[in-house]
Amino acid sequence: MLISLFLALGALLVQPLCTASPLNGPTSQTPLHVSASQPRPLVIWHGLGDSYGSPGILEFVSMVKDMHPGIFVHSVYLDKNLEEDQRATFYGNVNEQVERVSAQLANITELQGGFDAMGFSQGGQFLRAYVERSNSPPVHNLVTFGSQHMGISDIPGCRPWDLLCQAARRAAQGGVYTQYAQEHLVQAQYYRDPARLETYLASNRFLADINNEAPGAPNATYAANLATLNTLVLVLFLQDKTVVPKESSWFGSYAVPEPEPASASAAAKTIVPMRLQPLYLGDWIGLRTLDERGAVVLETCPGEHMQLSNDCWQPLARRFVGGLVDDATFVVP
Repeated sequence: MLISLFLALGALLVQPLCTASPLNGPTSQTPLHVSASQPRPLVIWHGLGDSYGSPGILEFVSMVKDMHPGIFVHSVYLDKNLEEDQRATFYGNVNEQVERVSAQLANITELQGGFDAMGFSQGGQFLRAYVERSNSPPVHNLVTFGSQHMGISDIPGCRPWDLLCQAARRAAQGGVYTQYAQEHLVQAQYYRDPARLETYLASNRFLADINNEAPGAPNATYAANLATLNTLVLVLFLQDKTVVPKESSWFGSYAVPEPEPASASAAAKTIVPMRLQPLYLGDWIGLRTLDERGAVVLETCPGEHMQLSNDCWQPLARRFVGGLVDDATFVVP
């Protein structure tokens, strides 16, 4: 509709300019540039046990489109088959998945000028991995809901009838830091046990990497890329019992227990907040740079994990999604 309108406008404007003067012949005119503005596209990455085209995701996309008419929305997938896409939230190599999604986004024409992104649960840290490792095309605003940025210290529970989840949970609990688990079980790849921190650092190839915690020199590209975000919005669910600890959504984690704590249970429940994390203090991933620029927004939503009420997500979608950008420029000779 906008394109047709501007083309029609261009035709009306150019008609008199191209009329020959009876005295001087054809007139020479400066080309007229007319730009059309469109909402910045949105990319979403679903969470554990969901798929790119589930009823909930499709309803969410529809509401975003109603909110921002004309917006292009892409739902990330790892398989076009919905059941296989859901399975990929439990089983697979996360590093390979992020790489595949990077290639997927790079091949979508509508995204080439950049986009906003929303990650649901584990989809949030996966989108952050995309930003740090690739970010081409670039992310403008990144909003994560209940994501496990500092990992989890317990494997999420499953619904009684969810056999796929139960099988993955049992396998992960049986050897979360084995090579098999770290290459094939998604939740194991962001499992961060503060009581076994050295084991985590030695065996984990996803979370320890994108948090620049792994042994060796930190990857400077990760910090540089994350710092290019316009805004990083971190949403924590106040009654979240699925993500342990829930403060992981704000880059919080359990403290490493002392060798001989007076109370093991008390030590295990001590939370190290974002601004006291080594990765923040050392600015290993660009998080401190963003925060000191005022570009880190800490938000809360009531309820359990991923209980996305309209009052929770809609204000964020209005504020951080769909900003108008120049989508095309028409040149009128």
